Amino acid sequence: MKFKPFLVAVELLIIGCAGTEVTRTSSDEITDLSGRWNDTDSRLTAEAMVSSMLSHVWLENFKSERGRNPVIIVGKIANRSSEHIDSITFIKDIERELINSGQVEFVAGGTAREEIREEREDQQSHSTTETAAALAAETGADFIMQGVIVTQTDAISGKRATLYKVDMELVNLENNQKTWLGTKKIKKLVEQKKLGW
Repeated sequence: MKFKPFLVAVELLIIGCAGTEVTRTSSDEITDLSGRWNDTDSRLTAEAMVSSMLSHVWLENFKSERGRNPVIIVGKIANRSSEHIDSITFIKDIERELINSGQVEFVAGGTAREEIREEREDQQSHSTTETAAALAAETGADFIMQGVIVTQTDAISGKRATLYKVDMELVNLENNQKTWLGTKKIKKLVEQKKLGW
């Protein structure tokens, strides 16, 4: 039993050394702790995709033919990768880039659109005629932007290389023609350091 005080002291030392330290950083600062898809990857990919799409010839052709900006809706972005990726965050990054460009009009889609339609329908019964939003007055989209995220991973002896490939396409809703295709690749090499004593 002579070793009991020694073991207690070692346990207290270990517990005392363990702790959590939190440091606030700028939301624009690149932090890549795990090597997995993160907020920086989402933002940079959205910026690259929208920039590529808006610099393509389809945009000027549409404006000259129709005399207005095209109306776009963002559809599904499927996650076919080997890890959990929050596609809603990525979609919001794309939406922000589209709206802020000033070169296209943008309409809500998915669950947001359904919620708006429910509110509009509710107004027909509960709001005054002067303030109720009109039915069947939505702006229709000319194009839908869709995509997929896939990964390829290669690993050996504590090293992992992961390639994230994001493929996006812009489809004309009237005739189903693919107007633009874009690809963005991000490759990350992660090395797990071995603990040394």
